[in-house]
Amino acid sequence: MAGYLDRIGAGKVLLDKGPLSYDWIPPHLIGRDVELSDMASLFSQIENHDTSCRAVILGPVGSGKTVLTQRFGEDIQRHLDGRRKIVLAHVNCRNHPTGSQVLQQIALTLDSRHPERGFSTGEIIQTIRRNLHTHESHLLLILDEVDVLVRRDSSDLIYKLLRIDEGQEHTGSISLILVSQDHTLLKYFEPAVISRLGQSNIIELQPYDADTLTGIAGQRAGVACRTGAVSDETLSKIGRFSADVGDARMAIELLDAAIRRAEKAGRGDVLPEDVRPSTLRKASLEPAQVDNLSIHQKLVLLGICRRLKKTNEISSGDAQKLYQLVCEEFAFKPRSYTTFWKHLKALEIEGLIETKTANASAGRGRTQHITMTNTAPATLESRIEKELLRG
Repeated sequence: MAGYLDRIGAGKVLLDKGPLSYDWIPPHLIGRDVELSDMASLFSQIENHDTSCRAVILGPVGSGKTVLTQRFGEDIQRHLDGRRKIVLAHVNCRNHPTGSQVLQQIALTLDSRHPERGFSTGEIIQTIRRNLHTHESHLLLILDEVDVLVRRDSSDLIYKLLRIDEGQEHTGSISLILVSQDHTLLKYFEPAVISRLGQSNIIELQPYDADTLTGIAGQRAGVACRTGAVSDETLSKIGRFSADVGDARMAIELLDAAIRRAEKAGRGDVLPEDVRPSTLRKASLEPAQVDNLSIHQKLVLLGICRRLKKTNEISSGDAQKLYQLVCEEFAFKPRSYTTFWKHLKALEIEGLIETKTANASAGRGRTQHITMTNTAPATLESRIEKELLRG
């Protein structure tokens, strides 16, 4: 009766689920060499025992802010081992949105026996400073999603942490890294806080491109899966699908879902068709996804929809011929093959179509086969035709 449980622990593809978690910190970061170098420049004096450093990291969801700061923190701990004792504390302010909660997390990092109640903010700050001085340690504090804290509790705690050594005999207690997806973060701070943080200490992360996302998926697949189980073609498709938003989380989630499909099918390899954007997109199509396409993208899609009403898939060659017929029908001049191919890829990235590569039925080479699972082709056909007929 329990035979369905036999697949647990017996994965043909997956060896370790850990690297497919957002919390996994890779041994090296892909696509963030410049930003790590910028971090090193901002912290170039942290070896000096009387010095504190600070940085502000801004970037959209999935741009690697958290992994960048944690990788940097662990690397700098190792780099300064024997020269300066660095204690790393990472506090997510969405989980701990008040100043007292943040201070409690810092205190627990330094001393797991620290009481949960009974101390004022000022007392906890002095306890933190005393602990650091007693153990000759320097705290590298990362406040992730710090905008949540500042909007709820103002910037008062940030100001106090920046002034922790003011009037004291010993300095250089805390270095601070603030992390946020809110590019207007500084507007929440008083001028005194902005001045201490430093306007030049801001590093802005851009969304990842397709090549970098392919590399990120490959890095995690290389650790999580059996050697060779995930092909370069599969990884490239993951990179393309997640590049429209530049989100590494989407790439990781697509990889995870594709592995589960391969495992469920009893295969030891993850195929390109296992990568499906519908796992992250709504199954019912939002009208704006069609309305916002360019006119020639709509013409390409219209030709595909007409054929997919009658069959399960269509070759890219047939799709181009149908596109040319649709252009003739509505009096548009067809674009070149290169432009047609770009439109096809744009439709795939939007999740409107799915493609898989297979050997050509005649002659040499390989061809793309197009399917549609996110919506009924007839629904899109009707919508596009109505718009074209309206002119």
